[in-house]
Amino acid sequence: MSGKLYIRTFGCQMNEYDSARMADALRESQGFTLAESPEEADVVLINTCSVREKPQEKLFSELGRYKALKRKRPELKIGVGGCVASQEGAAISQRAPYVDVIFGPQTLHRLPELLGQSASAAGPVVDLAFPAEEKFASLPTPSAASPVANLSVMEGCSKFCSFCVVPYTRGEEISRPVADVLAEAIQLERQGVREINLLGQNVNGYRGPAPTGGLEDLAGLIRYVSKLEGIGRIRFTTSHPMEFDGRLIDAYARFDKLPPYLHLPVQSGSDAVLARMKRGYTAAEYRNKIERLRKARPGISIASDFIVGFPGETEAEFEQTLALVDDIGFDQSFSFMYSARPGTPAAGMEDQDPVPQRVKLERLQRLQARIASHARRISRNMVHSSQRILVERRARRGEGLIAGRTGNNRWVNFDGPASLIGRFVDVAITEALPNSLRGRLLPESLAA
Repeated sequence: MSGKLYIRTFGCQMNEYDSARMADALRESQGFTLAESPEEADVVLINTCSVREKPQEKLFSELGRYKALKRKRPELKIGVGGCVASQEGAAISQRAPYVDVIFGPQTLHRLPELLGQSASAAGPVVDLAFPAEEKFASLPTPSAASPVANLSVMEGCSKFCSFCVVPYTRGEEISRPVADVLAEAIQLERQGVREINLLGQNVNGYRGPAPTGGLEDLAGLIRYVSKLEGIGRIRFTTSHPMEFDGRLIDAYARFDKLPPYLHLPVQSGSDAVLARMKRGYTAAEYRNKIERLRKARPGISIASDFIVGFPGETEAEFEQTLALVDDIGFDQSFSFMYSARPGTPAAGMEDQDPVPQRVKLERLQRLQARIASHARRISRNMVHSSQRILVERRARRGEGLIAGRTGNNRWVNFDGPASLIGRFVDVAITEALPNSLRGRLLPESLAA
């Protein structure tokens, strides 16, 4: 079969990467092109995420939109993939019997085959295996529509934090060989990609076979990727503090292609909460790593993740999180109220010692306000500075404006021709706005 494909993606950058590879697999094998809406599609795929609150409800709400389309056009194929598919499995078809294909994060490369099987199957075709190595070996040639691209270097997580479903939905850690990562990076470079984001559920746990034998860690992988002349910036996400080691800290001192920005989830500033979360480090150990990093790369911005209202969290424990926020001066954050994920150890804690919803909400608002105040200060301090920008696209607002991000991950809008998209330029920051910066292109940078 062939035709139009529509993909609805929930969740993290790993899911965005997986959705892009689904599209690549169906384009390469069967000539599918992307549809702008489900109404014009022949195949509709939902790529789900089970990390945040109420993922099942989001899925079935989304599926409800497509039920009427399926009734009008029975030939329409509907597939559900991602972590909720892995977690819920065939139970999805009980609530939504019109779904044709159910597949896990590790079997997206089998989509052409699964869709073909669904044409003659009496019920949904289900494939929830964990063949991560097979998945990596079967990935199609990537297609890049932007100067920025994600590149998955590993899959799964072996940390088993008490609140997290990832080890159960994506399996334990498997790293791609360095040569395979480099081959994909070169393909992206040839398509005009200038910034690569190395992805993994626990990316600094990367241990991939090296071309010279043995295993290479993330710092070593960065060294290999940094040798690609066309790649001017390398980011990585998501990290775990336990494996943010001296070699990675040293990489920030050695490699200019690593921008002055790190996203390092801490989740809480309370040692007692961190222990219940089974994070494996203390707040003091986290502080020490950030202190060492700032000596290696002065001025680096630190972003993080936080969970508020974890079972049993007291007001004093939450205040320790606020103290950590002030000590580190976090620049940005992804912060959420705790919600139990079925099958995780923390779900049992929620039954015994829950934090009231109103308390969770109040703490979340206080935390976000505190981090926002630090972010505003950092943005204001950037005014009158010169920043290296990778121009990524036309600005979403403002005639004649183009947009790109600073090394510390802030969007900057400024006047300039669209021909600069895909190039690094220097921009003088003129104004700090609530969600972005304004700037002025420095013409002398165009000669560089």
